[in-house]
Amino acid sequence: MTALAVLLIAAGLADLGSRLTRRRWVPAVLGPVVVVGCAALAGLWRPGDIVLLTFAAAAVTAWVLLAARAARTGTGHLAPLAVFGSAVGLLIVLSGIDSPVGGVLHGWPAWAGIPVHPDRLLMIIGVTLLQIVTGNQLVRLVLGSVGAVKPEGQPQPSDRLKGGRLLGPMERLLILGLGLAGHLVAATAVIAAKSVIRFPEINAQKARENGDFGIDEVTEYFLVGSFASWIVALGGLALAQ
Repeated sequence: MTALAVLLIAAGLADLGSRLTRRRWVPAVLGPVVVVGCAALAGLWRPGDIVLLTFAAAAVTAWVLLAARAARTGTGHLAPLAVFGSAVGLLIVLSGIDSPVGGVLHGWPAWAGIPVHPDRLLMIIGVTLLQIVTGNQLVRLVLGSVGAVKPEGQPQPSDRLKGGRLLGPMERLLILGLGLAGHLVAATAVIAAKSVIRFPEINAQKARENGDFGIDEVTEYFLVGSFASWIVALGGLALAQ
């Protein structure tokens, strides 16, 4: 599933670029550039590869633009989710026509002493990047689709739960790392620990202490966001296995 790995790498770097600059065209261009760069490094130039990677580049661009519009307007959250999910699903279904990793990346793991097959290493890189900014974006879109977040610049239920945008990626990376190391039980302990730590904080809040958001909205935000975040982490782990 090299084309899917490239899609995840391109989306991860494009979303990271969107956080580093306010120029909207930069991440939209960065995604296809990363796709071409990965294709060159991995020697993915066969006809099947070109078809799948062209689709991946277009999907990344659509994902970035639609996600950015949803964040600005507070509407249309399902469109980027549909694009991302459809792209991942289609590349999994058509993974039989893409090529294994070749080129520079084929020999690099052995040269660097990394005991991982090049194809799996490329996927691990992709799902790792998925857990950072793209994971936050996916979670926010899911929350937006159920009305749990507002457009950018407005008060959010997340204002009551400090550090969520940082803790989310850290939690997902920890789950992914523990799962890849074969300690899935420890990964479930991370999930349980988050609930144990957060729920007393939520229950201690007064009904309308901050802006127009009551405690029920904060609880909904926490539950929906947490489950969405765990799905991203565990889905990435399944792909990397």
